[in-house]
Amino acid sequence: MRRVAILGSTGSIGTQALDVIARHRDRFQVVALAAGKQVDKLREQAAQFGAKVVASAEDGSEGLRRVAAESNADIVLAATDGFVSFDAVFAAVDRGIDVAVANKELIVGAGELLLAAAARSGSKILPVDSEHSAIFQCLVGEDPRRVRSIILTASGGPFWRRAKAEIENATLDAALAHPTWRMGVKNTVDSATMMNKGLEVIEASRLFGLPGVQVQILVHPQSIAHGLVVFTDGSVKIQAAAPDMRLPIGYALAYPDRLLGEGASSHPEVSLRQGSGQAADPEVSRGVVSGDPIVAAGGHPEAAAVRYDFERPDPVRFPCVRLAYEALATGGTMPAVLSAANEIAVSAFVEGEIRFGQIPEVIDCAMAEVPAQALSLDGVRRADLLARERARAAVAALAQRIEV
Repeated sequence: MRRVAILGSTGSIGTQALDVIARHRDRFQVVALAAGKQVDKLREQAAQFGAKVVASAEDGSEGLRRVAAESNADIVLAATDGFVSFDAVFAAVDRGIDVAVANKELIVGAGELLLAAAARSGSKILPVDSEHSAIFQCLVGEDPRRVRSIILTASGGPFWRRAKAEIENATLDAALAHPTWRMGVKNTVDSATMMNKGLEVIEASRLFGLPGVQVQILVHPQSIAHGLVVFTDGSVKIQAAAPDMRLPIGYALAYPDRLLGEGASSHPEVSLRQGSGQAADPEVSRGVVSGDPIVAAGGHPEAAAVRYDFERPDPVRFPCVRLAYEALATGGTMPAVLSAANEIAVSAFVEGEIRFGQIPEVIDCAMAEVPAQALSLDGVRRADLLARERARAAVAALAQRIEV
C-alpha cells in the first residue's frame, strides 16, 4: 500500500490520478490533497478517499508544505501549474519522499537543483508527462553512456496543417480544439503554440542529463508513440500507448511495478477517449485483452493496418520551439524567464489582450530584457518575477498597438 499526496488534486492531472487510485484501492492510499480555489470539489475528494491532510489556496505555501512533506506520504504527485508548489516539492525531496512530477515549470526553472537535492536525499524524481515517461521507460536497464539522442513526439496541436497567417490570428476556441489530448486551458494553448514541446525539451535535458543538441522533436499526429531513444549502435526504442494520461500517471505511482489493466482501452465503461468526448469502444477493449496486435499498436480491431507518421517540426510557423532551445542553450535562469513569460503571454491571449501570434513576441521581449543569472533557488525566483514584469509590459505595449 503506497501512501500518496497530490498537489493540484482538482486539476486535469490530479483528477485523473484519483481515477487511477480509485481503480487500485489495494495499491494506493490517499493521505493528503491540495488544490487551489475549487474548495467544494476538494472536500468531496477528501471525503471520497479519506485524506486526512487537506489544503487549499487559503492555506498558502504552508498548506502545500504540510500536504507534501508532513503527511507521511511515500510519493507526492506535483500537478500544480507554475511555481506555487516550488517550496513544498523541495521540502518533500529533502525528506527523501519520491516525487512524481507533472509540473513543467518546476523542472524547467529548477530541474538541475531538484535533481541534485534528490541525489542527496535518495528521493526518486519520476516523470509524469507522457513523453518523459516514455523516455524513462525506454532507458530502464540501459547504459546512459550508450544513448545517442532522445526524441520527443508532438501531436502538432490544432494548427499543424494551418498556414502561418492563419495561425497568427487564430481564435481562442480554435486554439483549444486539440485533436488528441484533453488538457487544461494553459497546456492546450501551449500545445497550439508548440511551446509545450519546447518546455519538454528543457525538461528532458534536465531529467536525463543530455544537452539540447541530443534532445530532438518529431511531430507524430497519431499520438501513439510518445518517445524514442536512439542508441550508439543505431538501435531505436519506441514507447507507444493509447493517448491516455492515466497510463504514465499509473506508471509513476506504481514504479518500478506496472498496474494491471490501466488506461482508456481497458475501462470502456468509465473512460473517455482523450479529446473526442466519446466513450471508448468496447471492441477496442476486447482487442487489447485478447492480444490483437493491431489494437496493441494503436489501431481499431476492424482495421487492417495502423499508421505512424513522423514529421519534422516547423520553427517558422512555431517560433516558440526556437525560443525554448535558445533558453536551454543560454542556461542559468533563462529557462525560468521563458516559462514565466509564457505564462503571462498565454494568459493575455486567453483574456483577449493580445493575438495568438503575439505570444512568442511577448516571450522574446522578456528573454531579451531579463539577463540570465547563475542558477540558485533565489535566482530562479527573482528571474520569474522579473520575467513576469517585463512580459506584462510587453503585453500592455502590444494591446495599445492593437487599440490604435
